[in-house]
Amino acid sequence: MRSREVMHALVCPSSQSETSIHQCHGIILGTYREKGAFTFWSYALGIPLSSNAIVSWKFCHVLHKVLRDGHHNSLQDCMRHHGNIVEMGQLWGNLHDRHGQLVALYCKLLCTKMEFHMKHSEIRPNLEVTDEVLERVAGTDVNNVFQLTVKVFDYLDAELRLAETVIRQLNTSIAISTTTSGQCRLSPLIQVIQDCSHLYHFTVKLLFKLHACLPADTLQGHRDRFHDQFHSLKTFFNKARDMQYFKRLIQIPKLPESPPNFLHAASLAKHARPVVVIPSEDEPEQQEDDDDDDDPEPLINVSDVTMPSMMVPQQFDRFDQTFGPSNDRDIQIENLQQDLGKLRADLERVKGEAQRYITQLKSQINSLETELEEQRVQKQRALVENEQLRMELEATRRRNAEHEIVQATFGEAETRAQATEQRYTKLKEKHTELVSSHAELLRKSADTVKILSATHQTQEEVERTKQQLAFEVDRIKLDADMKLEEQKFEMKKLKRDFEEKRAEVEHVKGTLQRTEKVGEQLTSSMLALQAEKERLMRSASEKEAELSSLSQTAQLQQSSLQQERDRSTRELGELQGKLQEKSRREVQLQQKLLEEQFSLLQGTVSEAEYIIQDAVAKLDDPLHIRCTSSPDYLVSRAEATLGSIDKVKKGHSDYLTNMGDAGGLLRALTNFSHLAADTIINGSATAHLAPTDHADRLTENCRGCATQSLQFLKDLKSKTSLQRADPASIRIVVENIMKLGEELRPKGMDVRQDELGDLVDKEMAATSAAIEKAVSRIDEMMNQARMDTSGVKLEVNERILYSCTDLMKAIHLLVLTSTDLQKEIVEGGRGAATIKEFYARNSRWTEGLISASKAVGWGATQMVESADKVVLHTGKYEELIVCSHEIAASTAQLVASSKVKADRNSTKLTALQQASRHVNEMAANVVASTKTGQEHLEDKDTMDFSGMSLIKLKMEEMESQVKVLELENQLGNERLRLGELRKKHYNIAGVPAADLPEGNGLDPSLAPVAPSSPKSSKPSVMRKPDLAQKPNLPPKNMFR
Repeated sequence: MRSREVMHALVCPSSQSETSIHQCHGIILGTYREKGAFTFWSYALGIPLSSNAIVSWKFCHVLHKVLRDGHHNSLQDCMRHHGNIVEMGQLWGNLHDRHGQLVALYCKLLCTKMEFHMKHSEIRPNLEVTDEVLERVAGTDVNNVFQLTVKVFDYLDAELRLAETVIRQLNTSIAISTTTSGQCRLSPLIQVIQDCSHLYHFTVKLLFKLHACLPADTLQGHRDRFHDQFHSLKTFFNKARDMQYFKRLIQIPKLPESPPNFLHAASLAKHARPVVVIPSEDEPEQQEDDDDDDDPEPLINVSDVTMPSMMVPQQFDRFDQTFGPSNDRDIQIENLQQDLGKLRADLERVKGEAQRYITQLKSQINSLETELEEQRVQKQRALVENEQLRMELEATRRRNAEHEIVQATFGEAETRAQATEQRYTKLKEKHTELVSSHAELLRKSADTVKILSATHQTQEEVERTKQQLAFEVDRIKLDADMKLEEQKFEMKKLKRDFEEKRAEVEHVKGTLQRTEKVGEQLTSSMLALQAEKERLMRSASEKEAELSSLSQTAQLQQSSLQQERDRSTRELGELQGKLQEKSRREVQLQQKLLEEQFSLLQGTVSEAEYIIQDAVAKLDDPLHIRCTSSPDYLVSRAEATLGSIDKVKKGHSDYLTNMGDAGGLLRALTNFSHLAADTIINGSATAHLAPTDHADRLTENCRGCATQSLQFLKDLKSKTSLQRADPASIRIVVENIMKLGEELRPKGMDVRQDELGDLVDKEMAATSAAIEKAVSRIDEMMNQARMDTSGVKLEVNERILYSCTDLMKAIHLLVLTSTDLQKEIVEGGRGAATIKEFYARNSRWTEGLISASKAVGWGATQMVESADKVVLHTGKYEELIVCSHEIAASTAQLVASSKVKADRNSTKLTALQQASRHVNEMAANVVASTKTGQEHLEDKDTMDFSGMSLIKLKMEEMESQVKVLELENQLGNERLRLGELRKKHYNIAGVPAADLPEGNGLDPSLAPVAPSSPKSSKPSVMRKPDLAQKPNLPPKNMFR
């Protein structure tokens, strides 16, 4: 990129006139020529961007074009100046200027664009990438896709914020797109439209990918944000499409009427990528070398090719007359070839000299870097010396503090005469020495500060010199390369066109002379650079002399600051006068606003009164008698009305706090009037099917709701009664209506069907929590038993608690497996319905799951309590055995409930059955451990009948038979009681007693007849099934 091209291209952006930018091709082509934007920034840093907002606005436009259309290395070069762009945006953002606000937003957009493309380098700054590249950038990690979506949202927000601000300012300033000022503001929006079309497509693709991996509730915020951006982008495209300025420059795509539905994956096929079309220009672009006055003219006149064929003989005749016959032309050709050889040798010589110059400049740069390193070493040494001086100063201060303490001690010990006086004299001498050393250290510190400041200045000068020399070296190298390319081009032209006129040969010789002049100019520029280096070295030594003049400059600046302060005081007085005038106008406007807001409130209240009066009129309408409604719908309407009453109350309080904004109260009143009317009408319709008593009370409450609502609206219409308006009475009447609706609901619906799904999850989670709590409590009991018992008791307790722990772990695994199977059943059977709708449709099956889960959790809790009592010797071993049986039956019920709707080939069902068998085994272990422990701990008396007579033995035998009969009678009574309890339990659980088989699940034909002999086996009436048997469950069709 040549300096002339850059300067010519930056003339239009740096002008302060409010016109659009058209010529940026030279800068963009230059970035491809030098593979970067280094030269562009070297000239751009000299533009006064902080002095004029229009210049900054045009510069941002040029930078946006360079990022989009320039070489890909331009992004790295621009990122080096990221801080400058941020500072420029902050500067203009703090000023209340129309163009300044636009520049601040544009700078924020450019920073967001550079940061995004630096982090995601595979996406080019012009955003023209395929869907495959986007998929590769997003990857397969959901977190990466989530973060990339947020970044694209922020990117699109910055684009839309700039576009909306430009259009809003264009509307407020009453400017049109055909004026120069309007085109100056609208021209950057072409790049914004191109970016927005690609970003919209990226957002749609990423959101569909996220919805395929995450639940819909998690992405609700993303969908809301996309809907806002969709409507903003559609509004922006529609406004831009109607402007005359864009019609000839760009074809803006049309977005669909409604945003895509991300909840349905099939909607992705309906999405079409918006395409922005830039119409091709009618006139060809000018070549970038046309602006260079020093470039050689073309050696071939192209216009001669289009001349008629009849002109060719005349040209040959004229050539023969000029150069003679063909023999003379051969001689001239040889001469030209010799001249070409000389020119080639001269070019090689110039190239070698340029290489030598470059080598010399590199050596000079190395020497300057060495000097800079020496300066850094000196700076480090000075810092170390300064730190040492500071430490000595601190030591001196500590010595001074000690000296003061010694002086205080000396005042208290006046009685110690001679020894104290001698010590005081020595301390005084020491103090004098310390004071002198302290003064010397202060002088050294001041000298060190001066040396450091001089070192910093010298270092800055060396850095600037180094940068200037590097820039000059690059520029000289680029100019030399360009001249070499031009010479090569001229040589090829001479080889190809040496048969033309002699004037062309003269032109080549003139070109050679100019080339030699350029070489001489390079030599002189090198000498000038050497002299500049010497001058800079001398200026570094002269900086110390300039420090003395800085004090005088500071005094002059102080006087100028005093004058500026006086002028600011005068301007402050003028501004205060204007502020008072503005305050009076604001008071008038505020009063007018209050009146308008109150008039809007009155109109809204009148409309609300009409809506409620119309609802009341329908209560007495004969045609309304045929209308009916359900109590459930009435309750839902009443609940919505209560919510709207809260909003009305909040809006009323907000309006009383700020009467200049009645928007919240107006919206709340509109919603309240419709909901209250809906409640009144549905209350009357529900009363048509209700009993007489309930119907009369419901109708009276509906009329009372209308009366209280109209009274509240009447209070709102008057300023005198506005303060005391209160909707509390309306709330009371609506609550009465809702209570009546609850009473009219069908009984036996303690749980709403839409809450069954949540209740299932809660019960399964509560069961898992109960089991985990039981395991932790068993561990605590284990530790306590080890502390309190020993020997056989400790062994028995440990065996029982270990078996209980294993049972709890098996139950916990069963609950987790049942939860997985339940999720599989729901996902396979719900189809397009939601999970809650599936549970509501299969309410009986859901209630069975809930009942089984509750039973498992209760059984775990009871087992822990029984184990605790057994360990503490306050309970019975039989309680623990019964709890084991109950837990086994409850888990079997849970397995059966889950198995009802499961697929027979499901692997999760197989895992659930295995977990159920494992639970049965662990329950059997608990029973076995309990019985073994009971046998070890119970004392069995040895039966010694050796000393008894025959009569005595007969009497003992009769007493034993009596006890056996009594115990068998008690056992039979308890079994009957157990059967009745189980019947009652099944009735409460929802299974009628008629469906239960006789004998508690046993076949009556298989039950043996109760023996009449007192020594017979135990009766089988109401006998509980064995552990391995399935408990009695309702048929499968009850859960369908």
